[in-house]
Amino acid sequence: MWDDAFPSFLIGLREGLEAGLIVSILVATLVRAEARSRLPQVWTGVLAAIAVAMSFGAVLTFTAASMPQTAQEAFGGTLSVIAVAFVTAMVFWMRRSARNLSSELKQKVTGALAMGSGMLVLTSFLAVGREGLETALFLWTTAQAAGESAGPLTGAAIGLVLAAGLCWGLYRRVLKINLTKFFTATGVVLIVIAAGVLGYGLRDLQEGGVLPGRTAYAVDLAGSIDAGSWYSTLVQGVFNLMPTMTWLQVVAYVGYLVVVMTLFVRGVRATAPKPKPKPEPAERPATEGPAGPRPRTGRRPAWVIPAAVVAVPAVIAGLAVALGRPKPAGDQTVAVSETDCGKGFTAPAPGRQTFRMHNTGRQASEVYLVDPSTNAVYGEIEGLAPGTTRDLVATVAGGTYAWRCVPASGRAVTSKPVTVRGGGAAKPVTPVSEQDLAGPLKAYKAYVGHGLDTLVGQTGTLRRDIEGGHLDKARTDWLTAHRTYASLGAAYGTFEDFDKKIDGRADGLPGGEHDKDFTGFLRLEYGLWHGQSAKELTGPARQLDTDAAGLRKAFPSQDFDPGDLPLRAHEILENTLQFELTGDTDEGSGTNLATADANLTGTRELLTVLEPLLTSRSPRLLPTVDADIDRVRKLLDAAHDGDHWTPVEKLPAAGRQRLDGATGQLLEDLAPVPDLLEIRKSA
Repeated sequence: MWDDAFPSFLIGLREGLEAGLIVSILVATLVRAEARSRLPQVWTGVLAAIAVAMSFGAVLTFTAASMPQTAQEAFGGTLSVIAVAFVTAMVFWMRRSARNLSSELKQKVTGALAMGSGMLVLTSFLAVGREGLETALFLWTTAQAAGESAGPLTGAAIGLVLAAGLCWGLYRRVLKINLTKFFTATGVVLIVIAAGVLGYGLRDLQEGGVLPGRTAYAVDLAGSIDAGSWYSTLVQGVFNLMPTMTWLQVVAYVGYLVVVMTLFVRGVRATAPKPKPKPEPAERPATEGPAGPRPRTGRRPAWVIPAAVVAVPAVIAGLAVALGRPKPAGDQTVAVSETDCGKGFTAPAPGRQTFRMHNTGRQASEVYLVDPSTNAVYGEIEGLAPGTTRDLVATVAGGTYAWRCVPASGRAVTSKPVTVRGGGAAKPVTPVSEQDLAGPLKAYKAYVGHGLDTLVGQTGTLRRDIEGGHLDKARTDWLTAHRTYASLGAAYGTFEDFDKKIDGRADGLPGGEHDKDFTGFLRLEYGLWHGQSAKELTGPARQLDTDAAGLRKAFPSQDFDPGDLPLRAHEILENTLQFELTGDTDEGSGTNLATADANLTGTRELLTVLEPLLTSRSPRLLPTVDADIDRVRKLLDAAHDGDHWTPVEKLPAAGRQRLDGATGQLLEDLAPVPDLLEIRKSA
């Protein structure tokens, strides 16, 4: 957690020390002016500044959480850039002002004493408030970059506590710190951290579609750096440098670092230390006597103003969060049935909306929020049972909307359309029909058919190797044939019962590897790499050849649901992560990574036939997935030399983590494919 906590620790320490020094100077000035009775006014201003800062952080957190994902990224990126600007200005301001801060504040306090309690509260509020707002903004952006809040909050808390201790020591004169050197050193570190925050913010703006170049990578070290190692985690957490960075990130990072650091260092060298002026006794305000102002009687209790300065920002923040959150669609229930769809539906306001859908009919129903002119889908509920209520969340922008209810039996019913006026952007999914998938399915079946022709030839060669006693050659030809089969996408029963015969595992069989029902590639693998003779392997080799030929003959007439095609890309790699990359299916050859590489080929082929449908619905998906596939392939390529593949269990721990992480990221980026290409009922 320390890697995520350090930037926040530093900002908490530095900003806390700045604010603490200001408070210390204010308190010391009042004490020397024998105006201790005015100290509650200072603490009231400080309390108000803290309340405003915390309220500001709450508004940022809860407002961003209610936005759509792309809007969150754009919002977070914008605030990251603003935070960098504030931190940069703060670093330069403190470098210039550290020496004269005390005298400037003393002058302001003296003036405030003469003008009344309100001005003293305002002076302390303004003096501390800026640091509080900067801290809240920078802490929020570092928490966004870390993806969690525990580390940044812990780091900031430790920094603030340490700063309070240092300020107390300075005030009591038990500590001596060269503040100029302190703020110079921490300024250098903060500039480096701010450069990383700037790069992270620009990446968010690219992810949110505000800036171009999302897939234009200048650095891609995902294949050679272990993202989970301690050093990688430290660099990412502290400096926001990622293994994969776009050109915009790299140029902005280097440009900011060079320009700002150069100006900062030059400013430090150019500022010569000045002799400290002799302390002069503070003048006592003319309006007060030695004992300070006379106590006022018959007025409000002392706790009223402090309570108000805390409550007012909290109430304003609560209102901002409440108004900024998406409003449910009028809190009304939208009724659906097999005869009446969308009863009670009225035009909602633009933004992210939650609709409560209640099935008043007697049949389960699919429910879609659609654009009636294009049938594009904004949101859906599958299988809404009779008498049940479920929430449907969708982003609404200017346009026309209607509900479409498709009961389990019967015709689809579409509600009366409503028009939403306003701006914003909503991204509906263009529905896919069986006809849309007919072309990709035909192309994929042709690919599989050609692969099965190749497979039958290779299993025949393997059979002849074993019948002739050429077991060394059989091991090579076994891997060739097995990779061909793996590249055909045999996931979740694609080839019906033939898959179990051709590539079934021994798990669950009473006799394990020696069970009579253990057949296919893995049975031959076990025998070839466990010293079984050609005589013992001839029967399994002939059976494999027969089953491969049977699959080739049966495949053209096998039932293949077009709706299953978009599932295959994700399912093939799910199998890969579960079986191949764990070594679970290794029967002695140590070639699980070769099988994983073949599975990657099958995934790539599926995406190729689905490319026209995916590109029109999500233009950014395939470039991202292509980059993921390249990363996984580079990692697999590094694990073999010629025909020799490194067994999974012999991979270095870091290399195995990188491969698992890259495959997991690929699976995550492939996850939207089934939803984008789902065949939705329309009648």
